[in-house]
Amino acid sequence: MKTIRLLILLSLTIGFLGCKDDAKADSTNQYIDAGTSTFYLIRHAEKDRSNVDNLDPELSQKGLGRAMHWAEILSEVPIDVIYATDFQRTAMTAAPTSVKKDVDVIYYDPSSFDINQFKSDNLNKSVLVVGHSNTTPELTNQLLGVDKYYELDDSDNGSLFIVQITNGVATSQKLNFNCNCPD
Repeated sequence: MKTIRLLILLSLTIGFLGCKDDAKADSTNQYIDAGTSTFYLIRHAEKDRSNVDNLDPELSQKGLGRAMHWAEILSEVPIDVIYATDFQRTAMTAAPTSVKKDVDVIYYDPSSFDINQFKSDNLNKSVLVVGHSNTTPELTNQLLGVDKYYELDDSDNGSLFIVQITNGVATSQKLNFNCNCPD
């Protein structure tokens, strides 16, 4: 676990110091907002696939383990706000981090999402967003103002996107965390 924490802290430090090649102006091209906002974006953990007709399944046992794993990975990261889509699998993924950080989950609808309002509401905050294989990279791209990331493979529940916006300039990185969670 210490290795994972060190990797996250190192990645955050590198991202904060800047990867000039990866820097992009935010989509409004305005630099009036001073400070740094950091967004951690993940896809929900493994869902229960036993009923293919269930459009809102809970997490599987492995998914519950991964949700706990995310809470541990993020334990040393300051989190001010947690967002999740209004599905059982995203709420259950966010729950362990929510409890550990004592931060309530705010539910959002990706189909009616206002990226500029989201950036404004979370200026100078550290934010966790739990979404889906399509919404997580899409929101990451909206934060960056460029199409850099693509829909996640259905088996990818371990990707962590980190976007930092400092004085209107966005940088990103994508990390992957394997989970040796029991099935």
